[in-house]
Amino acid sequence: MTPISETSYDLRRRRQWLAGAARADGVSRRDLLTLLAAAGVFTALPGARAHAATTAPNEPAAAPTTTSTTARPAKVLAAPGIVKPLPPDVFTIRGTNAETNFAALRGTGYHTPVERFFVRNHTATPVLSARDWRLRLWGSGLRGFVDHAGAVELDLDDLRRLPAVTHTAAIECAGNGRSFFTSQQGEAVSGTAWTLGAIGVARWRGARLSDVLRRVGVRRDAVDVMPRGLDDAYVSAGVDLGRVRRPLPLSKALDDVILAYEMNGEPLTPDHGAPVRVVVPSWVGIASIKWVGDIEVSAQPLYSPWNTDFYRLFGPAYPAGGSAPLTRQTLKSAFELPAGARFAPRVGHRLHGRSWSGAGGVRRVEVSTDGGASWRPADVRDEPRRDGWVRWSVDWRPTRPGSVELLARATDTAGNTQPERTTANAQGYFFDAVVRHPVTVG
Repeated sequence: MTPISETSYDLRRRRQWLAGAARADGVSRRDLLTLLAAAGVFTALPGARAHAATTAPNEPAAAPTTTSTTARPAKVLAAPGIVKPLPPDVFTIRGTNAETNFAALRGTGYHTPVERFFVRNHTATPVLSARDWRLRLWGSGLRGFVDHAGAVELDLDDLRRLPAVTHTAAIECAGNGRSFFTSQQGEAVSGTAWTLGAIGVARWRGARLSDVLRRVGVRRDAVDVMPRGLDDAYVSAGVDLGRVRRPLPLSKALDDVILAYEMNGEPLTPDHGAPVRVVVPSWVGIASIKWVGDIEVSAQPLYSPWNTDFYRLFGPAYPAGGSAPLTRQTLKSAFELPAGARFAPRVGHRLHGRSWSGAGGVRRVEVSTDGGASWRPADVRDEPRRDGWVRWSVDWRPTRPGSVELLARATDTAGNTQPERTTANAQGYFFDAVVRHPVTVG
């Protein structure tokens, strides 16, 4: 069995989609086109008129919120279907989601505490029994599987009997930074208006997916592996899309993917995928399926709405049929400061932040304290690693009162540097430009 490379996989998937070869797991192509239109995708194609910013079908409308610096907080916020407490100094509620206020990460260390980790839900967090949980493995890519006979079921004890691995990795929504397409670049996109807090880095412990697949027996002609969650079916624009699921190429499934049952040394909590979730290091967050209940292993290409109409790039700068499905995350930097933070003039301050990239570890960070007129290197605290982030800091002594824009830009080991401006796409994924962070001196 020789798995194809990720690049070859991406190119093949795009050709298959453009040729109409997508079998979207029970969702008709007509329904997918309806969903694309509802997402504003067609309005961004050449010759069409762009809509104002809207919410994509897979991302419910955000509730009205204010920043932590201006809100008059209650003791705790509420978001539909989220179980854990959401203190307003830590989270901003965005529909069924909770974004971590980046300033709340200051002083938390390398790993994001579970209680401060962002929550991305399509529907609502299910509270499942670890004792009753089962993982079903099935599909034409398994040896001995015929017409749903030969499926294999594992429980949590079975998973724990396999060799355990611990891996520190980021989970980040592909739409992280989406709001800056509009606020910085004046471009209308659809989807949840994340700032930069739809990311967290945790220490995950569990079994290698490769060990599970080898145990159940994978055929030589297997090509795709598709985990599916146990949360409620997702309904968008009147179409029942079923439970969240997204295929992986076999090469990635056999590489570094984990079936995790612990997070930062403790059993997973409901909002973060308990009893077991998939962790796909360096890839977009939608690949790391929470509350995993079954995994299809297929000898034929697999598709779902989450790699056909969602989590692909559409717009004038992309092919008419859209890009290949999104895989590796992009490059970003964020200050551990609230927007509008106030600094005393003629006093020394230490600015802190974090930078990350799915394409390679961050090897250099530069900071501008004059709106981009000049740059200087920040002190980077951590070693570059593709699966995580680096923490950095820089001294600043402002001299004049007034409004200032702080900027940070990172360069990764693959040679990418954050640009001043990035190419827009209809659903607002992969914002990687330098973010202008407003503060006040005085």
